[in-house]
Amino acid sequence: MITRKHIVTEPGGHRARRSLYWQYAVEPFFYLSPAIILIGAVMLMPLVIGISYSFQSIDLLRPFNTGWVGFENYTKLWSDRKFWLALENTFWWTFWSITLQFFLGLGLALLLNTQFYGKKLFQALVFLPWAVPTFLSALTWAWLFNPVIGPIPHWLAALGVLSEPYNILGDPDLALWGPITANVWFGVPFFAITLLAALQSIPGDMYEAAEIDGASAWQTFTKITLPFLAPMIAITVMLRTIWIANFADLIFVMTGGGPASSTQIVSSYIFTTAFRKLDFGYASAIAVALLGILMVYAVLLLVLRKKLVKV
Repeated sequence: MITRKHIVTEPGGHRARRSLYWQYAVEPFFYLSPAIILIGAVMLMPLVIGISYSFQSIDLLRPFNTGWVGFENYTKLWSDRKFWLALENTFWWTFWSITLQFFLGLGLALLLNTQFYGKKLFQALVFLPWAVPTFLSALTWAWLFNPVIGPIPHWLAALGVLSEPYNILGDPDLALWGPITANVWFGVPFFAITLLAALQSIPGDMYEAAEIDGASAWQTFTKITLPFLAPMIAITVMLRTIWIANFADLIFVMTGGGPASSTQIVSSYIFTTAFRKLDFGYASAIAVALLGILMVYAVLLLVLRKKLVKV
């Protein structure tokens, strides 16, 4: 039964709900619209254009042979031996870079989380490689690996690792370790900084309670430190993996992808295909394939991080 009270108050309540909906659900998007439009113009439009290029033949060396080719570039990609070699190199390049960067960065973060004499100076030196331009880092490490003027081959020969000092960057079996070493030196500060920030956010009461209970250093690390760090570890590993997989600067300067494509990774193969072979259609297909692989990896790691946060 509809009473006079309902007839009077219901329109006012409807207007109030509509006002709240406008205020909290619609109005914020008007304020965010400039940023949304800018992000769409800078990120989404190039992405859409790049994906569309992967379905076209855009070869500047054959300007009259252009147009839509469907999945022809992807079919070519599936049978491209150089792509699969580059993908394998990308895996090892990313795996060893991330593994060494993470463990060294974690060790430095644990060390910097303690008090010792000269900590400020040591902390500045640890973070210094992150501030060095990539091009300069690559040139420096290429010089260090040079057997004529660099010390590293002579040190390795003295330790018995090498039979004699020679150009490691010219050896197909060892060349990838040159850029990996440079990348580890360059990327350790990232993990050290982020993990140190996470360590300093752990409540000190937890460690005091563990000390009272007689927990060992290993038990404290595995039961308190590591669980608190787990969500940060997941997100930093995900971000750094994506960056490293797309990070061809060191390789391009130090080895140029050689010798015999032994250091060619997918991102450097994209650059070579686009700007040396001038085949932008096929380069776009390679880029889309790399994008798909990294998106799957990112989703899996985000799901893992969500579980770690719940735990």
